[in-house]
Amino acid sequence: MTMKRSACLIFNPVAGQSDPEQDLLQIRTFLEPAFDLDIRITTPEVDANQLASEAVQRGVQMIIASGGDGTLSATAEALVKTGIPLGVISRGTANAFASALGIPNTIDAACQTILDGATRVVDAAQCNGKQMVLLVGVGFEAEVVEKADRETKNRLGMMAYVLAGVKQLREFETFEATIETDEKVITVTAAAVTIANAAPSTSILAQGPAGIVYDDGLLDLTVVAPENRAGAIASAYHLLQTALSGDAAERDDIGYLRARRIKVSTNPPQKVVLDGEILGTMPIDVECIPGGLTICVPLVEEVQALEKLDGLRELTIESKLEVGLE
Repeated sequence: MTMKRSACLIFNPVAGQSDPEQDLLQIRTFLEPAFDLDIRITTPEVDANQLASEAVQRGVQMIIASGGDGTLSATAEALVKTGIPLGVISRGTANAFASALGIPNTIDAACQTILDGATRVVDAAQCNGKQMVLLVGVGFEAEVVEKADRETKNRLGMMAYVLAGVKQLREFETFEATIETDEKVITVTAAAVTIANAAPSTSILAQGPAGIVYDDGLLDLTVVAPENRAGAIASAYHLLQTALSGDAAERDDIGYLRARRIKVSTNPPQKVVLDGEILGTMPIDVECIPGGLTICVPLVEEVQALEKLDGLRELTIESKLEVGLE
């Protein structure tokens, strides 16, 4: 008889709209034949990050998280650089985490992905010293999260974010951003700056590049710099299209690049949202942790990586590579 692998299931009973007892029963039915399952339930006092850290210390072979994006990100944070694979069963309203990684969002398909045993090593990142799994948004993305209140999210799911985005564009405000990578310093007038490690297509403001590559050791920066409200709405719509089609953005008011480390400061200071939570304000320093996470994923094919910055307004780029070569 073969020994079952040990796995800790971290289950958030208040995620999403379904019946948590039914959900848990369904997960157990799928996974218990294959795993020696240690079930831990999150409470207001004990969050997923703490439960995951304790499971790492106990030496489990796998950690499976079931809940919304907050639960999944908090669990993933505890697993950075441990090499312990993370299984994901999404039961939230947005499920950005799962869709960014191409993980199915029904319980049975998500369980099947875990049972199939295909894992992928993906990048993690740090923003101002905090772990980051998906993305950090400055300006527009930050405001959108603040405006998509829980009740609207529960009622409309992902549409809540898109609607909050359109609402935001009506109050269109720009700021000056200074963006620094190892190679260059860029100053630009923008409405939104998003730095993504992995991003679902619904995070429309992260979708400048064609497909966010989450295991290339690089972060993906998207700058949206429309000239006016109509342009803002058009560029948001265009980013949604590129997200759905997988082609790179082609508008002059959308720029993007990839870098290992990106620092951003803004004038005036803007709010910052990290993996869906308000982080406070600027400046931010984001660094990629290549291969920081091992995640159970369905198999996917590779996508192309590019850079496009020309066309953005009031743009200056200084290269940092010539210095000291004279």
